[in-house]
Amino acid sequence: MNSPTDFKAIPDVQSSLDARNMPISRVGIKDVRFPLQIDLGAGAQATVATYTMTVHLPADQKGTHMSRFIALLEENKTVFTLASFKDLVGDMMGRLEASKGDIHVRFPYFVEKTAPISGIKSLMDYEVSLNGVHKNGQSSIQLSVLIPMTSLCPCSKKISEYGAHNQRSHVTAHLTLNEAAAAFDLHALIAAIEAQGSCELYGLLKRPDEKYVTERAYDNPKFVEDLVRDVAGVLKAQDYVDAFTVEAENFDSTHNHSAYAVIDSVDL
Repeated sequence: MNSPTDFKAIPDVQSSLDARNMPISRVGIKDVRFPLQIDLGAGAQATVATYTMTVHLPADQKGTHMSRFIALLEENKTVFTLASFKDLVGDMMGRLEASKGDIHVRFPYFVEKTAPISGIKSLMDYEVSLNGVHKNGQSSIQLSVLIPMTSLCPCSKKISEYGAHNQRSHVTAHLTLNEAAAAFDLHALIAAIEAQGSCELYGLLKRPDEKYVTERAYDNPKFVEDLVRDVAGVLKAQDYVDAFTVEAENFDSTHNHSAYAVIDSVDL
């Protein structure tokens, strides 16, 4: 068994000087899977997250201390909120003695949904990521969520004697959050964005539900341009959002390519 004295005798190569005069923009660990408990306004849930954690390395330092990233996760097995995740980024800066750095974590997030007619309940999963960035002495949080939905083509409906082609669509909202995000509720945001599609998706439907969602989409046609504009209107109305980008991709059922549109809040 090694004693603390033995460890002190082992050279700390990472902290040695480097003479090449080249700073490294980002160095750390990538794609580490780790359990996560997260509360984004609707109660805590357990999931499995994939982390990438990096810091800026000064030109005169040979390497960073990789084990400190894992130690940070091991010592913070708690329920994360947006505020505590932001604190985690600051903690990493101190441990790694860095001036700049970021923590990117992505994970599946689950919402229980109720089918529109039968009332049967099932889970829907959404891809969520948090990106905590520290620079100029300040930490900030960006949140992204990918929301699948149905879109039905207005042109197809208009020109066809019967029927209209529809497709699965992915709408992704990237949000830069401010201090008002203490009242943020991801469930409510997902529901508000889903309402902008031709119809939302469900994990489990019975035949009366299938009839409803088919007719709902037919009565509510949307181009990809409609999706990004309508979702951008939702995001503009949220007081916890400083800036946003919204992407919509329709996996077209009549072409071998997608229809795609983006709105960035800096252009509004």
